[in-house]
Amino acid sequence: MTVVGDDGLARPAWASVDPLLKEYYDTEWGMPVRDERGLYERICLEGFQSGLSWATILRKRPAFRAAFADFDPDVVAGFGDADVERLMADAGIVRNRMKIRATIQNARATIALREEGGLVDLVWSFQPSETPRPSDYSEVPTVSDESKALSKALRKKGFAFVGPTTMFALMEAIGMIDTHLLASHRRGTSGVWLE
Repeated sequence: MTVVGDDGLARPAWASVDPLLKEYYDTEWGMPVRDERGLYERICLEGFQSGLSWATILRKRPAFRAAFADFDPDVVAGFGDADVERLMADAGIVRNRMKIRATIQNARATIALREEGGLVDLVWSFQPSETPRPSDYSEVPTVSDESKALSKALRKKGFAFVGPTTMFALMEAIGMIDTHLLASHRRGTSGVWLE
């Protein structure tokens, strides 16, 4: 079910009211991310989102970027116990020790992957041959064989907070799959999936 806004554009209900979510939906969600830093950031933020609303993470994203050196893996990989304590005291971010440690661990894993072709190539190698074509949100899955396989592959490479549902959300966010509803004005805009 989509909601047609004052601008005449059809969006899902979750992106139709809050201006921040509307902007994110209209300009960013579902667009391809093919750079290491951008992908590392999204993996970490999807991990932080686990158990919370995406709106919460999006509102805190500027503070996350400041706290984690704009998600530069080379800088974050050098974070130690003092940084963890500093981040635990940062009210601007989600203060979850396991998720903070996972972000540092994921930076180190991202760097290690450079010797094997890199994070971008690994993640995008799990792009499915087809994408969902939902008319309604009840038709949008929350996990797939590919997200399960991606989760397993990333865990094997040392990543944390990369479960199959979280990886499915990542795949949606970075345009690897297109779960925009068929009636949405954004359907097919990623350039990855031609209708």
